[in-house]
Amino acid sequence: SITEVGNALRTYLGSAYINDFTLYGRTFRVVAQADSSYRGDISDLGQYYVRNSAGGMVPLSTLTTYKRSETAPLISHYNLFRSAEINGNPAPGFSSGDAIKALQETAAQTLPQGYGFEFSGLSREELLAGGQTIYIFALSIIFVFLFLAALYESWSVPFSVLLAVPVGIFGAILALIFLPKLTNNVYAQIGMITLIGLSAKNAILIVEFAKERVDKGMPLVDATLDAVRQRLRPIIMTSLAFILGILPLVFASGAGAQSRQTLGWTVLGGMLSATGMGIFIVPVLYVIITRFAYGKEKLAELEKNYKPDEHGGPPKEGDAPHEGDAPQGAPVPA
Repeated sequence: SITEVGNALRTYLGSAYINDFTLYGRTFRVVAQADSSYRGDISDLGQYYVRNSAGGMVPLSTLTTYKRSETAPLISHYNLFRSAEINGNPAPGFSSGDAIKALQETAAQTLPQGYGFEFSGLSREELLAGGQTIYIFALSIIFVFLFLAALYESWSVPFSVLLAVPVGIFGAILALIFLPKLTNNVYAQIGMITLIGLSAKNAILIVEFAKERVDKGMPLVDATLDAVRQRLRPIIMTSLAFILGILPLVFASGAGAQSRQTLGWTVLGGMLSATGMGIFIVPVLYVIITRFAYGKEKLAELEKNYKPDEHGGPPKEGDAPHEGDAPQGAPVPA
């Protein structure tokens, strides 16, 4: 039968486990197999025998025939279908996402009916993760907003901080555009997520300082300008420390340098933008949002109860000088 022929071929050409036996305290495995000199060529099939139903030995050459043909040494399969594997890298100036999109468009136009394509490895992971990027950004911003709302006990003030995030993202996008060796890959996206916290940090230094003075009654514009003057040095110092710390990634070399440079340049461009432009944009946003959230009446009531001497702020216009104070414009004795 066909089963017996298959079993004979499997035993001769491959192997068949028979049993184990123990001798001299050691266990040996018995395996049936044709000797190597009798299974190196397809013509050796004529020397194999198989037992028929009558118990006699019949040469396999009387039951089988063979024909030589050429085929691939390795046949790849993907999801049980025969496949051809294609590996490649994007051209300089193009990201891996651009290469994937080009492959999808080309395959859709040129592949005949009945053929399909799938991505595997890093390309597949990139496609799966690419659809989650928007959700990750949204969740990051929501969590930062909730933390700031709990910190300031206000739903309006956190907007002054969060609106500084696009300034940092703008710098990161400029770095990706003007540096041809960089691509918008997963490392660049990680850098942009990092910029959410870094951009908010600079804004928090200004907004928190200004809010304390506004709540004590200092005029809104004066409180904001005072906060900018007082917090400018800490902002520059912390930003400069971070920028200097990211330089090893910017000038990385060796294996994996491309990924480190992408992350470093993305964060560096975002921090330069958040520091250079944020110190001008954040105060304006804070003044606009606070006027809208507090209202004229509440701001006027706070300013009415403001006492500059108690809070260490500048005196309000029209306040009479206290006894012993030097008149304005008069020299102060040393």
